[in-house]
Amino acid sequence: MDATVKSHFTPHEAPAPTKAAVFWRPTAKSGLMSWLTTVDHKKIGFLYGIFALFFFLVGGVEALLIRLQLAVPNNDILTAAQYNTMFTMHGTTMIFLAVMPLSAAFFNYIMPLQIGARDVAFPRLNAFSLWTFVAGAIIINLGWFMQDGPPDGGWFGYAPLTSKTFSADHSIDMWVMGLQLLGVASIAASLNFIVTIINLRAPGMTMMRVPVFSWMTLVTAFLIILSFPAITIALVELMMDRLFGTNFFEVSNGGMPVLWQHLFWVFGHPEVYILILPAMGIISEILPTFSRKPLFGYPIVVFSGACIGFLGFSVWSHHMFTTGMGTVATAAFSLATMAIAVPTGVKIFNWIGTIWGGHLKMSTPMMFALGFVWMFMMGGFSGVMHAAAPADAQQQDSYFVIAHFHYVLIGGSLFALLAGIHYWFPLMFGRKVSEFWGKLSFWIIFAGFNITFFPMHFLGLNGMPRRTFTYDANLGWNTPNFIATVGAFILGIGVLIYFIVMIYTYAKGERVKRDYWDGRTLEWSIPNPPPEYNFAVIPTVHARDAWWYEKHHQEEIAKEKAAHAKEDAAHGGIHMPFQSVYPLVTSIGILIGAIGVSVVDHGHKLPVALAGAAVMLAGIYLWAMEGNEGYHIQADQEDSHK
Repeated sequence: MDATVKSHFTPHEAPAPTKAAVFWRPTAKSGLMSWLTTVDHKKIGFLYGIFALFFFLVGGVEALLIRLQLAVPNNDILTAAQYNTMFTMHGTTMIFLAVMPLSAAFFNYIMPLQIGARDVAFPRLNAFSLWTFVAGAIIINLGWFMQDGPPDGGWFGYAPLTSKTFSADHSIDMWVMGLQLLGVASIAASLNFIVTIINLRAPGMTMMRVPVFSWMTLVTAFLIILSFPAITIALVELMMDRLFGTNFFEVSNGGMPVLWQHLFWVFGHPEVYILILPAMGIISEILPTFSRKPLFGYPIVVFSGACIGFLGFSVWSHHMFTTGMGTVATAAFSLATMAIAVPTGVKIFNWIGTIWGGHLKMSTPMMFALGFVWMFMMGGFSGVMHAAAPADAQQQDSYFVIAHFHYVLIGGSLFALLAGIHYWFPLMFGRKVSEFWGKLSFWIIFAGFNITFFPMHFLGLNGMPRRTFTYDANLGWNTPNFIATVGAFILGIGVLIYFIVMIYTYAKGERVKRDYWDGRTLEWSIPNPPPEYNFAVIPTVHARDAWWYEKHHQEEIAKEKAAHAKEDAAHGGIHMPFQSVYPLVTSIGILIGAIGVSVVDHGHKLPVALAGAAVMLAGIYLWAMEGNEGYHIQADQEDSHK
């Protein structure tokens, strides 16, 4: 058992340490080793965020190179092959290595604090998911340092373009294996989050008192568990075709390329909601805080999020209207696509209802949140257009589609994630971000984003296809492309300012006291930065906005905390799990094995793969031998009253 707390029914009863055969136990509390062996959900969330932001910058550089190539007609900054590599790696990086792990950073850091837990249910599994994500990211990007180069088959990997016939080198093998490892990491983390939310909630926190962000964490975790098997099957079949000569997708030998599309988009469209639901959860926390009132229609917001997750599995083939599925299938998926707009629209009306009549405080997180609402609505309007199959037939594979999904995933997900970083920064680091520089970065990002992607609607309607690396001057696409390129650099400058300000604030920003924004949920009830054990005393929840209730019933809460503190003392203090190096060792073994399968030439594949498997199995065995050992820590009881 890896859990640090048994369940939300007995939150003060710490599991008794057991004697276990441990080969080596790290004890470093600071320095590099403390980060490599950490099982603290806050440190793991921080590391997820650092890796995600790094790859976000990498993906941004790839996007700027794409826009430079398309700035003027007949440009030759990139060759056709280099352009294919850039848009493949840009899409793969932004979706799988930037937005998803940045959402996971918030899941790890914020969700346990919101539900009143001292850690996630399985801390070592949490560390394993982080390092397996890093292993997958390394595999995908290894091609930059190899003769074969990075993958160039598109982030969607359409077969048979990804078969040995059309891509004989190792680049696609690395892409396939890297995505498989990212899937392992995502599923491990999702199972952990589900168990944590269901079992480790503070006493009194019923499911209808769980904060909306934690609810969206739960829905997103289920989406990942249910959707990733589809792409796993597709990737295994593609790997079998490439390594062992099977035939799933080669049409010349009787394979079915359309099978890849179905399997990929059964995953791919829920993936859109895996990216956007965390953003909706963040917005549902920020708007009530800065409107100075409770979230309007909380049950409807939660239910609509669950509906979006459910309906997300019924619309995948609207990506395939031009493949000739037939009128019945096309009509069914058109109707389902129109239907999914309903719960999304409900959320927007609830957010407007939250703002309406509120005492608005227009701080930087609120600016980004309102920017999210508007940009996401813009992307939603063009998305509804794609639900009509005749319109989609004209817009398919044009720049209109690029404009649509960037309004959803940058105007939506990215704006919300930047809002979340700014909102929780005082909690994470105890420092205040400058409002002047925060708002300046918002306006530059907002302007750059719209200058970049709004002209793409007109490029698409004027017939410019996606995935074209150049164009002639007489096609009428010159001016919109040049404007979009200028906008991309403005957007890049805005993002650069944002991160420079954040780094400066982390190092030298003004320190702030607890509950900087006068928040409503439990994460604001603890010191900043949070202590290792999160809560000196596990809180008892009496209302939906638990911290807001505590602030207005201080005498009652103080008596409860005093009683619970005595219980913790009777059990020897707060039980915390030991650090562990074995999740990292296990992930290193997986990385070695993946390199053996996807990178090494045929003569050496088996020995390298077996060596990786041996390291992995050794890591798993030693991990299992650790048992549930931990140590007890005495909390500063003043933490609960400051």
